[in-house]
Amino acid sequence: MVLTEKELLARDAKRNLGEELLAAIIDVKAGRHGEVHQIEVTEAAEARSKTGLSQPKFAELLGVSVRTLQEWEQGRRSPSGAARSLLHIAALRPDVFRDVLAN
Repeated sequence: MVLTEKELLARDAKRNLGEELLAAIIDVKAGRHGEVHQIEVTEAAEARSKTGLSQPKFAELLGVSVRTLQEWEQGRRSPSGAARSLLHIAALRPDVFRDVLAN
């Protein structure tokens, strides 16, 4: 169900956010909480994380666009060929990537 902006404002005007937040805190402290989702970390995200580099710097070292790197990190696309090899090296030896960037 999609609400119009007017309907959203009317609904929100009736809410007591302080009360809702307090109830949520009480639920969390009591161990009652929402669903827990497991997110699988892609090889690209793990490799970049290990190097400590920003997306723009890491993408530059790999020779790809930031958008391509984001697609890999979010699992929407998979790297192939040389890029996959470079990601593997970055995951195993992140120091090498940092050294390359420093020189």
